[in-house]
Parts: sequence; C-alpha cells; structure tokens
Amino acid sequence: MRPVADGDRGRPDPAKEASSFVGRRRELAAARKILARERLLTLTGTGGVGKTRLALRIADGLRGTYQDGVHVIELSLLETGDLLVATVAAGMGLRDEGPDPTALLVDYLSDKRMLLVLDNCEHLLQDCVRLVDRILRGAPRVRILATSRQILGVYGEQVLAVPSLAVPDPACPPREIAGHDAVRLFADRAASVWPGFEVDVRNAESVARLAQRLEGIPLAIELAAVRLRTLRLDGLMRELDDFLELPAPGCAVTLPRHRTLRATMDWSYRLCSPAEQRLWARLSLFPGGVDLDTAEAVCEGDGIAAGEVFDLIAGLVDKSVLVSERCDDGMRYRMLECIRAYGGERLQPDEGRMMRRRYLRHYHALVRDNRVDELVPEQLDRYRLLQREQPNVRAALELSLSRPGMGGVALETAGTMWSFSLPAGSLTEGRYWLERSLELSPEPCAARATALWVDSMLAVRQGDVASAMPRLAESHEFAVTTGDERLLPYVVRTSGIAAYVAGDARRGLELLEESIILHRAVDDVAGVALDLYFAATYGSVHAPERAAALGKELLALCEARRAALSRGYAQLSLGIAAWSLDDRERAESLVREAAAFTAQINDRWCLTQCLEVLAWIACADGEHARAAWVLGAAHALWQAVDSSPTRLWYHATWHERCVEQSRRVLGDRDFTTAFRDGARHGLDRAVVRAIGA
Repeated sequence: MRPVADGDRGRPDPAKEASSFVGRRRELAAARKILARERLLTLTGTGGVGKTRLALRIADGLRGTYQDGVHVIELSLLETGDLLVATVAAGMGLRDEGPDPTALLVDYLSDKRMLLVLDNCEHLLQDCVRLVDRILRGAPRVRILATSRQILGVYGEQVLAVPSLAVPDPACPPREIAGHDAVRLFADRAASVWPGFEVDVRNAESVARLAQRLEGIPLAIELAAVRLRTLRLDGLMRELDDFLELPAPGCAVTLPRHRTLRATMDWSYRLCSPAEQRLWARLSLFPGGVDLDTAEAVCEGDGIAAGEVFDLIAGLVDKSVLVSERCDDGMRYRMLECIRAYGGERLQPDEGRMMRRRYLRHYHALVRDNRVDELVPEQLDRYRLLQREQPNVRAALELSLSRPGMGGVALETAGTMWSFSLPAGSLTEGRYWLERSLELSPEPCAARATALWVDSMLAVRQGDVASAMPRLAESHEFAVTTGDERLLPYVVRTSGIAAYVAGDARRGLELLEESIILHRAVDDVAGVALDLYFAATYGSVHAPERAAALGKELLALCEARRAALSRGYAQLSLGIAAWSLDDRERAESLVREAAAFTAQINDRWCLTQCLEVLAWIACADGEHARAAWVLGAAHALWQAVDSSPTRLWYHATWHERCVEQSRRVLGDRDFTTAFRDGARHGLDRAVVRAIGA
C-alpha cells in the first residue's frame, strides 16, 4: 500500500506510473459523476480489462476534492479475509491498538471526508461486503470506490462496468483507426520497445486487425506489444493468428474475452524459454513481489542455473510478465494478479512442494534474522524490510499453518514477529497469527512459551488484560519449571506492564526493574533496552528521577549501537522524564528531535506522544493558542492509533492540566476554535508547527 495522498500506503501515484494511461474518457466522466452524488461505486469487469488502472486514475483526479484525502488499499496481496479490517486500517496509517479493529476504523472514519479505494475485492467478497456496509453506515461523508470481478451487492451500490477498449474496423481510414483507444494503447506500448513506432497508412489495417483479434483487452494488447522487441508487425500478426486458432486448454466453457486473455497468456508463456517458464511459475508464490536476492535464494536450482536468475527476470520484464519497481534498496519485481494466478497453475505438484518448502525456510529465516528489537545499525532497514515483505510473510504463515508438521515453524515465526508488530501497530494481526499457531501446537515447548508471552503483551497493549493473564501464567510456569533464564525476563516485563495498566504503579515498576536485572544477567541487550523504555515512560509520573536515569541509560545505549528506531523512543521517554522534573528546555529538545524522526518513518505511535508533550510545553511557556492547536493535531493522531492520553499512565495527568489551563486562559470559544483547526490539518503541517520547523 503506497501513497496517493498524505498518509496513504499502497500503489504508486498514478501520475508517476511507469506506463502512460490511455483512453477511458467515458468511464472517467461517468465515475466522477456517480461519486459526486453516490457513496459507493464498484468498477466491474473481467481480469485484465484495466479496472485497477482506471480506479487509480479516478482517484488521482479526485485528490483535491476530499478534505481528508484519497486512500488506496490493494487487496490482492491479502489472502485471508480475517485480516481485511486490519489491512485497511494499516493502509490508512491506523494502529490496531484496541481489541475491535472494525470499531476503531469506523470510529476514525466517522467524521472524515475522504475517498476510500478498495482494489481487487472479488476473492474477499463477503468480508468486503460486511466492511463496506459498516463504513457506509458509520461514516456518512466517506465515499468508496471498489474494483471487483463481481458486484458487492451492498445497498446503494452503483456499478460501472469496465468494457474492453474500443476497437476499429480494419476498413476504416488510418487516421480513424489511430484514434481508437485499443490502437492508441498498442501504439504507446509498442513505441516503448520499438522507438519511433506509430500507426500510419502502411500498418493501420494490421494494427486494427490485431486489436480486434485481442478483443480490445488491455492486458492482452500489452503482452502482444512487447513482442515487437524481436518481431516485425507482420510476423507478430502471423504468430498471433496461428496461436489464437488453437483452443485454450481448459477454457471450453469460459466467456469469450476470458478465452482471449487466457490464450494470450498461453502464447506469452510458450514464447518464454523453459527456464523463464519455470521462474514465472515459481515467482507466483510471492504475493508481495520479490527482489533479486530473494528470487535467487528461493528459486535457483532444479532447472534454473546458479547466476541465471537476473537474466531470466530481465527476460520476464521485457515480456511484461513482471513489473519492475524501484524501492529504497533497489529493484523489486511483481506480477499482475491474473498473471500470478496463471503462473501458479503452471507450478507442477512436485515442484510446488519443493518450492513451498524453500519459501517457508526463507521467510522463517528472514523473520528470525531481522528482529527489530535488536539494537543494531541496521534496525531501521530491518523494519522497512519487514514492511515490504509483510504480504510474503503472511503467505508463509498461512502455508505453515496449513501443512502437516509445520505448526512449530508457524509458532516460531509468529512469536518472532512481535518486534515488528509493536512499532508497526499491527497488534490485531500479530495476535491473529499467534492464536492460530498456539491452537495448532498445544504441546509445551520454548516456542509455545514465547508465543504465549508475546500474545499476552499484545493483548495488554490492546487493553485485553483478561485474555492476557492466563497465557502469561502458562508462559511463566514453563519458564520456572524448565529454568529458562532467557524467557523469564520477558514474562516478568509483561507482568509489569499489566500491573501498570491495572493501576498498580509500585508493583509495575518493581517488576520492570526486576526484568532489567534478569535481562542483564543473560546479556540480553535488546531485552534490557525495551525494559528501560517501559520503566522510564511508565515511571516518569511517580518516580521521575529514577525514570530520567533509566531514559538516559537507554539513549546512551541506542546511540552507542546506532539503533535509530529505538533512539526515537529513548528520546521520548527521557523527554517525558525531563518534563516531569520541570526541565522544559531539555524535554523540548529531545521530543522535537524524536518527532521529526518518527514523522519521517511514519511511526505514529511515537509521534502522537511527542506532539502531546510539545503541547504541554507550549502551555507551560504561555503559548496557549499554540498548545490548543497542537492538542487538536495530537487528538487526530490519538484517534488514528486508537488510544487516548487519558488511557496512558504517564500522559493522563499532564494532558488534563494542559487542557484545563489553556481553556481557562483562552476561553471555551477560542480554545475550541484552535483545537479544531489543529485536528483538521494534515499530519505534515501538524509536525511542522509542533516542532517549530
């Protein structure tokens, strides 16, 4: 999920896509007209007809229309409807801190004026129907644009069928032929592989026949156009005519356009070398796409020679089987969903079993070797890597849970992902995988005991203490019975956080201090660091001097080990302690720097708390209008993370004092005006004003 507007995660901005958008004027105009008056529009059509590209273009054209932006959520990466709500929430920058992510999402959207685009709903149809219905009922100013091969069937739904592109009669004059959308698309894509290609009097009839032969299906046209890299147009026509005369295997009862697209993919497949065919099938396992290193690690061998993968990927990109995208650390390659599904069909049973074993081993090791809680210079890189690989990790977890004898792998993978789930705010998803894994593996073991305390910690963070305590007790019993000195400190730490949540601050700090001692005894630096963070933040109210000492130690530890992600949290914890000790200058310096960093990486949990503290400082400095404005900006973010300053031990008292003092000085009317103005503005402006940049 990359941005279309501030805060989005999803696809590339349509204006920046690698290939141009062609045609669809009628559909664009109709969609804009419908969305101006109706709240739900579904674009329907067969695979490969261009629903996604059309939806992105519609979204791009409407960006300035909606006060709270346009959010595009790609659902083809999601293979289970159980995670639909969490995925949509995460795509909008929300953290699922509460036990009911649907309620969080609908509550957050309730006062928003935005366009939500749900792309590729068909494989999660009933889950999408339920979610869309809840949003439409609970968020009256949100409009939804969906793409699906089937209509949703929700009350009030408007449906816009996306047809194939218009094709000309080959007998038409060349200029008229060149103006049809199907021909324009072919010419545009052909020019990318044959510079200078254009439709003229010499080739217009052949291009028109080709467009007719492919029935105007955009994906089929694009797959055909790339063949001009190695063929002349007349050769392409002969090859296409010969191939499309053959019956498509297994397609006797499909619709004509399905047959054409299927036959075109069959054609593209047969034009690949045997090794390219094999790699196409193997890469179909990766719903989230793949980089070169991963493709080599998982796909080499058994018919694909060492060192051959790069050239094979280049060949598949040239044939438009793979789409290349630049990311932070290089190139990434993905398939359109219908092409990936076709590749999956071509994966033979024995080869499929072998590849799934490799896939599981790879992602089990990737999660194990990229723990985000470890204080290393690569900490932020690890976090971003797991963000990119999350769809593939999900697929690995689902695969391990569905294969006999692989429950232990699922347990270990789910238990290790907590270090990503906490900063990412994906607590509901983390618990989903943990609880499925725990149910599948009831036998006592170290992996189960780890999964138990992790699930307990995530539950406590969601306020679900009742569910957490029995699991925490089972994990504690295992640690004590087996003498597991590395496990016990994590159980003690989670018990300390639970004590704070229950209101027992003295016991909470005692347990966190005990966890620090136990982690130091086994030289677990990552464990010590997180203990220090929780002890410094939770202890800042009733033991500020001790909290400041712990926060100072944590910051020094993070800086010595160049752990950028943890450093932001260290600055926050030390800043809160400094504030409690009335060292406003030190608090402001620390929290401003933490806010600037966490805004860059979109860590809204840390950023929200930073803005809250900066509001207190503005109030203490007598800048009450600014304090009210920043409180409003923080309020919008508190909603996004499904929390409240009054729910956190170390924020509640100071928040209430700040609100009371600013309201008293400004008066109810001016305070409310400034607060609402802060809440209404986007994240970027809120950060700039709060940190004084």
